[in-house]
Amino acid sequence: MMRNNRLAIAIAAALASVAPLHGANAQQAAAGASTPGQTELEEVVVTGMRASLETSMDMKRDAIGVVDAISAEDIGKFPDSNLSESLQRITGISIDRRNGEGALVTARGFGAQYNMVTLNGRTMPAADAFAGGNSGDGGVAGQSRAFNFANLASESISAIEVYKTGRADQATGGIGATLNVRTARPFDSDEPVMNVGVKAVTDTTNRVGDDITPEVSGIFSFANDDKTWGVGLSASYQKRDSGSSSSTVNDWNIRNWTPGAQTTNFAPNAVILNAPAEGALYAIPNDIRYHFSDRERERTNAQLTVQFAPTDTLTLTADYTYAETDLTEDRGDQTLWMNANRYSLVDFDTGHAVATPLLLQEDEGTAKDFGFEQQHREQRNELKSIGFNAEWHVTDNFSLALDVHDSTAESLPDDPMTGGGETLFSFAARVPSTCDAAVTNLCTNRFVQTFRFNDGLPIAQRTLYRDPTTTAPTNGVGGDPNYAFTNADLGSQYLRINYQEQVSDITQARIDGNLKFENDSRVQFGVETRAMESRQRASNAQMTLGDWGVARPGELPANLLQPFSLVGQFEDFSTTGAPLAGWKGNANALAQWAVDTYRNWRDPTNTTGVLGYNPAFEQDHTVSEDTVSAYVQYGMNFDLFSRNANLLLGVRYEKTDLEAVSNQIVPLGLIWQDNNDFSEQQGTGMSQVKQENDYDYVLPNLDFDIEVVDNVKARFSYSKTIARAQYNQLRAAVDVGGSQGSSLNGFNPTANAANPLLEPLESDNIDLSVEWYFGDASYLSAGFFHKKVANFIGNEVVTEGLFGITDQTSGPRAQAAVAALQAGGYSTDDTNLFVMMAMMSRPEGFTDDNDVRWEGGAGAFNGSEAQHLAWATEVDLLSDPASDPEYQFDITRPVNNKDAKIHGWELGGQHFFGQTGFGIQANYTIVKGDVSFNDAGAQDLNQFALLGLSDSANLILMYENYGFQVRLAYNWRDEFLQNTNRGNDHNPEYVEEYYQVDLSVGYEVNENLTLSLEGLNLTEEDVRWHGRSINQPWYVEDQGARYALGARYKF
Repeated sequence: MMRNNRLAIAIAAALASVAPLHGANAQQAAAGASTPGQTELEEVVVTGMRASLETSMDMKRDAIGVVDAISAEDIGKFPDSNLSESLQRITGISIDRRNGEGALVTARGFGAQYNMVTLNGRTMPAADAFAGGNSGDGGVAGQSRAFNFANLASESISAIEVYKTGRADQATGGIGATLNVRTARPFDSDEPVMNVGVKAVTDTTNRVGDDITPEVSGIFSFANDDKTWGVGLSASYQKRDSGSSSSTVNDWNIRNWTPGAQTTNFAPNAVILNAPAEGALYAIPNDIRYHFSDRERERTNAQLTVQFAPTDTLTLTADYTYAETDLTEDRGDQTLWMNANRYSLVDFDTGHAVATPLLLQEDEGTAKDFGFEQQHREQRNELKSIGFNAEWHVTDNFSLALDVHDSTAESLPDDPMTGGGETLFSFAARVPSTCDAAVTNLCTNRFVQTFRFNDGLPIAQRTLYRDPTTTAPTNGVGGDPNYAFTNADLGSQYLRINYQEQVSDITQARIDGNLKFENDSRVQFGVETRAMESRQRASNAQMTLGDWGVARPGELPANLLQPFSLVGQFEDFSTTGAPLAGWKGNANALAQWAVDTYRNWRDPTNTTGVLGYNPAFEQDHTVSEDTVSAYVQYGMNFDLFSRNANLLLGVRYEKTDLEAVSNQIVPLGLIWQDNNDFSEQQGTGMSQVKQENDYDYVLPNLDFDIEVVDNVKARFSYSKTIARAQYNQLRAAVDVGGSQGSSLNGFNPTANAANPLLEPLESDNIDLSVEWYFGDASYLSAGFFHKKVANFIGNEVVTEGLFGITDQTSGPRAQAAVAALQAGGYSTDDTNLFVMMAMMSRPEGFTDDNDVRWEGGAGAFNGSEAQHLAWATEVDLLSDPASDPEYQFDITRPVNNKDAKIHGWELGGQHFFGQTGFGIQANYTIVKGDVSFNDAGAQDLNQFALLGLSDSANLILMYENYGFQVRLAYNWRDEFLQNTNRGNDHNPEYVEEYYQVDLSVGYEVNENLTLSLEGLNLTEEDVRWHGRSINQPWYVEDQGARYALGARYKF
């Protein structure tokens, strides 16, 4: 916190310092302001940073309500090459990054799904079914309304307006803010425009791609002298090659500590240091994974605009916008899983809400598999928008406008080899082990796993002990730490191909009228209709190869795998103790080998080895919304106590009809594959579920401002705004999940249901602000906002049966297995229960692929890990509808059951120091809410907390003179909560404090040619997420800097 306080003090001091230096300038500006009847001086139009900031400041000052803006420094030159990177410089705005690039925008603590993005005033669809492996699971599932700014290049953008207060003439959906992206039009310029720009980009994280990648852009605009017709065309192409090294933990299991009763997870002679207090919560991880990604991103944008003015009073505009982003990722994973039943040493940190192991050691007692999954992803995101606008000045005081557009956003799989979007080939290393059947866990080649956690990179170590009688010490002495596997140790496990798409379409038509009166007042009115449809489809095809037990080590062709060294992959973190030797391969080539070798893809009778996604979509959801609205707004300019004032009163009525349709393959049951491994047993029948909803709202707004003294403006605003639920929360189907264990041991399988009856979030907003404009490009502002939000979406959990699925983990076979285990003196944990049930189901036993004989029946059970792996590889347990009871699922569904209040302060300012060329821009945002996550809350408690709330700040130092433009920008965002329900124990997910330093330098060689140099994330800051303790990492990514050298030529 001390660091944050120092930052706040520094920025406050910077803001305060700019005021007295040019107080005289403010007075001169006021004295020189023109009054009616005076002759105005000719305005000198300039370009560059100062002009851009001046234009943005004028937009802020002249706006009715609380509005911030960013304008282009010149045609084709936006302050940042990424739009969201520019937006984060605005008070109250912070961003989420993917692969080091700004993507999603948070406004005043509300995430991207609660902000409305419009393009030239038109509501834009969103489609984003692929995240480029940003998190451990690699995707985002196409569930959000959030617009991804990474899909839009900045070259064709003339300005971005951020409306922080609601207005009747704006489409609903933005509780945090409405962001309007404006593009240039031919009639905007008095002269023909043509320029081209090129950049050479290098990314320091790149491993296998091109070291230098291109960015090319161009813009052309022409209108005849009379401006009766004009045409504009802009286009850009960008390619970026990058890499990423990261680590994840799949899940943190939260339990209550009961001394002496931890036999399910701990070895009988386990050493426990700093044990938690009785009843206290403690956490145990499932695994540690290391990921090594190589990515390619290609972005193509184009916009064509044609304008025609057949009369002096009528202007017609037609435009077409196209944006395409192609994403490719190859990722290699190295995984160490805990078996969660033989912890031999634990050293807890009990200084946080939940006790977390700093050191965790598990003695496997026998051989174990270590995973090396290879993944390939390809996805294409497209935006296509065609629109028509007509502006008719009926009289000097009355105008009408018609605007119509149809826009489609698609996020589609794009792998030409499989037709899907994600190929995952799982293989693992396993050293054969021989066990003494008479002595449990007395085995050769046994492994000990050691996990270490801290506030940096988690460390996973494996140690091989060849002598079965060796006692495994903590530091691995006497063993072979991080034993280096050879190709002979490697064997296949599973092949999966995932298909994930989202297609969203919006058709919108509106008519707006503006009637001006002689007393500087006006009435605006309008009607609108908007039809939105978003469809999400997904399928998962899974093929069993050598199974989790690695049935056939040595089967993988050597030419398909290459050794991969971890040395130097995590430059900013210590990797001491981690295995430094891994494997990488092409996932698609390995997948082709799998179907050529096993030849049971999709259909066991198929001998052709077909490689492709599953066209029988398990998920097929469509959400449609038809909205009609009308508004009226009255505005007036008047004198109040001899001071200039403005008042805007408005009301908007909006009615929405919603329909959710889900086509779903009805599951037959759950397949029990191992202790905590369950998969869905798919059926063949398809059912359709449909549900409807409707709602309407009356949304008033009031904006008032007054110039209390010269160049000082005070504002007050009130508005009511709404934001709709995400698409995945409005589906009509129920998705069956897995389970963490058997019902006999207290585990229920999970399922997720949506709720089409959800109402939108509804917010009452109050804004107060004061702004002091004391120079042509200088101001200070302070604002306070308060939002009282109803209908926040929480979760409820109900326990009930689904689809008639029955439970093999608690039926007669399970009861018989428990009795047999108890008779033999064995624990009834899920590993032993599964193995005993498998052996009792196959009393004849079997011979595995390595010609090892495994006897069946209860009498042959010995509790060894080798026996466990063999039977888990051989047998999957299905339910028996005739004898097993109905499974009881914990079904989680969203409901409107929470209210919350958010408030905050926004402090900002900018100033140029006379003619020196030096300038400063700074802001600080404080956001607070009345609901936070309780880290010490029970693991079965569904908690509600406000996501995305964090303080943020910017400090920008500028210089513009003698042809040079220099900008050094510092951006900081404090820690924030981004998830309240990760994993099976309702864990939080915190994104840790992050700051970034960027630099841009430009030099104007002459009136036509400008050279530029950009550096992003100069200090190579990293990303880290954690759970209930700083020592519970979810995600750690080692990031780098990237640089661009460019030139722009104006004809």
